[in-house]
Amino acid sequence: MSLRLSNSALSSLPAKVAAPGYDRAQLSSGILHFGLGNFHRAHQAEYLNRLFAMGEGMDWALVGAGVFEGEKRGRDILAAQDWMTTLVEQEADRSEAKVLGSMIDFIEPANGPAIVARMAEPDIRIVSMTITEGGYFLDSNDRFDPEHPAMAVDAADPEDPKTVFGMIIAGLKARRAKGLAPFTVMCCDNIPHNGVVTKNTLTGLARLSDPAFADWIAENVAFPNSMVDRITPATTDRERGILRDEFGIEDGWPVFCEGFTQWVMEDNFPLGRPPLEKAGVQFVPDVAPYELMKLRILNGGHAVIAYPGGLMDIHFVHEAMEHPLIRAFLRKLEETEIIPNVPPVPDTSLGDYFDLIERRFSNPKIGDTVRRLCLDGSNRQPKFVLPTLRDALKAGGSIDGLALECALWCRYCAGVTDSGAEIAPNDPNWDGLTAVAQQAKARPQAWLEQKAIYGDLASDARFAAAFARALDALWAEGTAAVLSRYLDS
Repeated sequence: MSLRLSNSALSSLPAKVAAPGYDRAQLSSGILHFGLGNFHRAHQAEYLNRLFAMGEGMDWALVGAGVFEGEKRGRDILAAQDWMTTLVEQEADRSEAKVLGSMIDFIEPANGPAIVARMAEPDIRIVSMTITEGGYFLDSNDRFDPEHPAMAVDAADPEDPKTVFGMIIAGLKARRAKGLAPFTVMCCDNIPHNGVVTKNTLTGLARLSDPAFADWIAENVAFPNSMVDRITPATTDRERGILRDEFGIEDGWPVFCEGFTQWVMEDNFPLGRPPLEKAGVQFVPDVAPYELMKLRILNGGHAVIAYPGGLMDIHFVHEAMEHPLIRAFLRKLEETEIIPNVPPVPDTSLGDYFDLIERRFSNPKIGDTVRRLCLDGSNRQPKFVLPTLRDALKAGGSIDGLALECALWCRYCAGVTDSGAEIAPNDPNWDGLTAVAQQAKARPQAWLEQKAIYGDLASDARFAAAFARALDALWAEGTAAVLSRYLDS
């Protein structure tokens, strides 16, 4: 008989499920977080859970927030569990479950006035966010896009904001009106220079309606850069069933993840912060080297295995890593084109780091899907792959593997696998991508002419030629044959 997760159940948890390890009644709020998805709960919420178990930082508990109506379902699930989550860490040789109790409230999603009012309370000293790479309203050059429709809506009516950034601006205005110092804005998304990007989007939006307040934000609000890392797949009935059958817990929205986790951050918190270094967070003067290493080797590596896996009808990431052609493609591309374009990182061997990444991708228990890695390529490719390509072109190095990766993404977006199976929409811009991918079958350059993605890369003759060769071969011969030839070259 399984036990439904709740505060009252904590004293009766099965022996192999760890309780939070602290009295949740002693917690008080300090952080308001936008985006209560799996990654946040496997990462930031888990670091805080560790800290609270040490009796430290008990006044930094989480308050959840969300801007979309669709987030209400997740809130309802967590409310029924007293805001708790079961976290299951899985490695090839072990599975460990623990209950996280670090969140103590979740404001009704899309309730702008309530969210703004909560940010204006003095106990909220950090506002953090995990809103995915596509949530920052950037153009093809990773600059704030003032013409994005969502930004235009908030700029036209800043008193009734609909986006995370509009609500944060309103919250900062409300604090200033009350004579309160501004909270720190802490980005937890996989974006290069994520603190800088967050600052640029926030001030860019504010400047559309109140330039003076935009200047005030730039001068008074802290935006620490950070690098975050933990492989965390989506929750399905598979995960809920494992938790119920193997651990005896009923949880409507558990989180499964790998055992590895990393958080590297700048120490820039004017109103204070929880002592997260005691829970394993690494505070450094400059996050950039760690961030670039992770974005290019890990996130770029995910793209390298995702699209051939998707085209070859492979479901799980570890199954893709078991395919000899895909695993060898990843290693060759990393060693010849990606790692040579990653600057040195303090006290880190890039080769050893890639070996670790290869083992993490191969974890058979995670249940991470190839489809998840293929998701949202129109936002991820410009951040995780194309910067490496630009550097390789500038250095005159090899680009054949990176061009092939781009061609594999294009071929995937055509909407059908090598076997003829239909690929369900898997990008916010799927219909447009599919139309262009079909055009590129006859004229490969059409794919590169998507300025929002490739910018001026379309005019690079060496890249355009390599891309066209790869795409033509993928359509003519199939993924396996093209990978095999690349590996033999």
